[in-house]
Amino acid sequence: QEQLVESGGGLVQPGASLRLSCVVSGRLSKSVVGWFRQTPGKEHAFVASIMGSGYDAEYADTLEGRFTISRDNAKSTVYLEMNDLKPEDTAVYYCAARSPSYHFTSESREDYAYWGQGTQVTVSS
Repeated sequence: QEQLVESGGGLVQPGASLRLSCVVSGRLSKSVVGWFRQTPGKEHAFVASIMGSGYDAEYADTLEGRFTISRDNAKSTVYLEMNDLKPEDTAVYYCAARSPSYHFTSESREDYAYWGQGTQVTVSS
């Protein structure tokens, strides 16, 4: 069964680091996976995406350099390492997977058919 389960969110102070995990199960285990985030009243915003092989990744322009996406296919897990967190990074973070027939990353939420339940990240002093 296709399923994505996020973990690792929490409350941190500005400047801290946090690593989110997304366990991808079923036939999605080597799919393209993306991270998105959402704040109240706004659409899901693209954060990062990684190919099934881990060979290539792309990032939102404003986040590259602070955020790093990676994956360990032996553990069926995709990670989002977030450094130097700022209050504006506060959001619910979702991981999502493309259908296995697609092999390239995408910034568009419409390209992701499978979604996790989300994990809250709050950056506050």
